[in-house]
Amino acid sequence: MDIRAAFHGFPRFVSVGLLNTLIHWTTFFVLNTVMSFRQASSNFVGFCLAVSFSFYANARYTFKQKTSVSRYLLFVGFMGILSYGVGSVADQLLLPGWMTLVVFSGISLVCGFFYSKYFIFRGREQ
Repeated sequence: MDIRAAFHGFPRFVSVGLLNTLIHWTTFFVLNTVMSFRQASSNFVGFCLAVSFSFYANARYTFKQKTSVSRYLLFVGFMGILSYGVGSVADQLLLPGWMTLVVFSGISLVCGFFYSKYFIFRGREQ
């Protein structure tokens, strides 16, 4: 497998991801620090808001595809379980919120890109 082909579209994915991260982190900190939600819930809600933006932006600009409800639900389902799981582990280990966000953002960047490229939008790039 050619490594350049595997990462085709990654710079655009990262650009969308920066805005996604701003939405996610802002929501997380408001819910967790201002409203005293647990990290698992804060991470999941922040993720859900951010993923809606990034799914449509990546479909259009990174993978050049039309969106569908089924693809959206597959993406949100997989990544949502991952976000809640990272938050749950952080709650159990009593980790600070910033650590939850940094860890999940790193996992989300890599897993989200390859899950999108090879499963959600596989073979559909124009």
